[in-house]
Amino acid sequence: MRFWVLTLVCAAVVSAAPVTTPTFNKDVLPILEKRCQDCHRPGEAAPMALMNYTDARPWAKAIRQAVITKKMPPWFADPSVGHFSNDRSLSQDEIDTLIAWVDGGTKEGDTKDAPAPRKFVEGWNIGKPDLILQMPTAFEVPASGKIDYQYVIIPTGLTQDTWVSKIEVRPGARANMHHVIVHVREPGSKWFADHKPGVAFIPNRGEAGGGATGLGGYVPGEEFAPEGTPHRATLIKAGSDLVLQLHYTANNKPASDRTSIGMVFTKDPPVEKVTGGAVPQFRIAIPPGDPNYKIAGEITIGQDCDLISMMPHAHVRGKSFEYKITRPNGETETILKVPRYDFNWQLTGETDPSAQGDQARSDRLVRQFAE
Repeated sequence: MRFWVLTLVCAAVVSAAPVTTPTFNKDVLPILEKRCQDCHRPGEAAPMALMNYTDARPWAKAIRQAVITKKMPPWFADPSVGHFSNDRSLSQDEIDTLIAWVDGGTKEGDTKDAPAPRKFVEGWNIGKPDLILQMPTAFEVPASGKIDYQYVIIPTGLTQDTWVSKIEVRPGARANMHHVIVHVREPGSKWFADHKPGVAFIPNRGEAGGGATGLGGYVPGEEFAPEGTPHRATLIKAGSDLVLQLHYTANNKPASDRTSIGMVFTKDPPVEKVTGGAVPQFRIAIPPGDPNYKIAGEITIGQDCDLISMMPHAHVRGKSFEYKITRPNGETETILKVPRYDFNWQLTGETDPSAQGDQARSDRLVRQFAE
């Protein structure tokens, strides 16, 4: 008897979608508009514009390196702690897209695929200010060299106590401005009492830490100020002055700056008062050779409130920050970690309430105005 063995061979046919190389107009430009153009446009602090293919193509390799190392966009908060609505960091998909565009030959693609050009506000972002204050005398920014912090006192001219719901700082030489911090100096304060208003000056040793209320400020690509609502505002007493801390950087071109501050007032007293503060540590003595010297500071708040604001700040010796809150029941929570602090970027973190449920209001972080 003869047996026949029938072998059945099954072949599977798999259909894979073709891999599409990203193009600038369709895939890259939307990312640049969303994440980069706040600073990377003419007249802003970034050294080059990234507004179109002609702008971006010569910088393709630099863009690739910057996003791989997460040097750009600048953002240093530990992603495992807190949720920040102003998080500048790219998503992994955005990073992969930019890398694939460069590795794929930096194709321009069809101009019809490009999004509409991003429109930037001309004039005040806060609407029409009720009061605009400007440096009376311009500060001439040199083309090169190190520029010490400058301070300018500007009288508000307010004749009655006023609630400010919105503030905007507008540098005149934006390409040269590292940051501006605005303080309120109340009547009777001895802080900088010996300095003439309206004229830029360098503080004497020990003068800078005046402990005044922080009102707002500016860093490239971002304004920071108390939330602008009629229900939450900052009180400026009659006869107060504004004290501006200005940090200029030279960029090989001389410039002239007259920074302006615009404010919107509330007609009625707010439900919540916003006040700025700081936990400064000025007496620092790092032991020779210590690679990880720890400095701690704390502040006790004696009433129910929302923590709406933090701004880690150190100079070139600073390397990391960690913020914790301790509640009345002794429970401690880490609310912000900055493992790689960089003095070149005075960044802030604004929490995303939608990501934190019912606890968002009491645990929110925005910025603390600190020198």
